[in-house]
Order: sequence, then structure tokens, then C-alpha cells
Amino acid sequence: MGGGRVPKDHARVNAYGDVDEANAALGAARAAPPALLDDLLGSIQRDLFSIGGALATPEPERLKSAQRDKMVIAPERIAVLESAIDDAERELPPLKSFVLPAGSAKAAALHLARTVCRRAERSVVQLARSEPVKDEVLVYLNRLSDLLFVLARLANRRQGIEDVSW
Repeated sequence: MGGGRVPKDHARVNAYGDVDEANAALGAARAAPPALLDDLLGSIQRDLFSIGGALATPEPERLKSAQRDKMVIAPERIAVLESAIDDAERELPPLKSFVLPAGSAKAAALHLARTVCRRAERSVVQLARSEPVKDEVLVYLNRLSDLLFVLARLANRRQGIEDVSW
């Protein structure tokens, strides 16, 4: 969006493609029963769409202001993730070992979304080495992967399933 063409293997395409894949993995996690914080996860999917749009737009100044406004991650959105992490951790026992991505179908789907989100973060870091990327995008992806980890643990806990220790 906003002009310019790049090859399919360009760092920009990899970054917004990985964010899109993280969004799809999060959608699959939302679809896995039981419902868990669905409003929060839906708002995160909208954020990821905004991030993908921002990453796909090398020249945002060429867009109309209404389009540019949709591609911003406000600090308040990062605060929402951090608050959700704190809320979930209050329900969870402290970690005493590494946790394998397993347990309930919901937890496994959230763990998968987490790993895809981590890959997206790495792709965005790579893009940021050569092109400007807003700091909020990197912080958001980092906090999101942390949230998905605690939500996977929370999904297991609420279903009465123990985390699988390594």
C-alpha cells in the first residue's frame, strides 16, 4: 500500500506476511473450544491487521489520513496486553519448569499462535535493520507473544489440565 513494489522475498513482505500468519493462527486459537477472552483476542486480531497494513506501507504519507490512522498501534493497546498478562498470571501458579506447548486443544492452539507471533517479531526486527519501523510494533509483538503464553497456561488451568513440564 502507499506505493512501491518489492520482490516477494523482501524483508517487508516477510514481515507483514508473518504478521498475517500470526493473525490467522490467533483466529484458529479463537475457534478452538472453549471460548477464552474472545473480545480481547478479537481486538488483538484487529491490531495485527493494523500492524500488517503499516508494515506493507513504505510511504504512509501518500495515504489519506483516515487510512494512516488505521495503521497505528497506540501505547494504550500495549497497556491492554500488559494488563491482560497480569490478570492471567494472578490465576496461575508460578512456573517452576519450562512448559511444553501441549495440554488442551485451546492451549496448544494458543502456543502455536505464540510461536508464529515470535517469528513475526523476528521478521519485523530484520526489516527494522534496513527500514524504519515504529517501536510500538516491536513492543506490541513482544508483549503479545508473552500474553499468548500465559493464555495457553490459563486455558489449561481453566479446563483442569496440568501444564506439561519439560
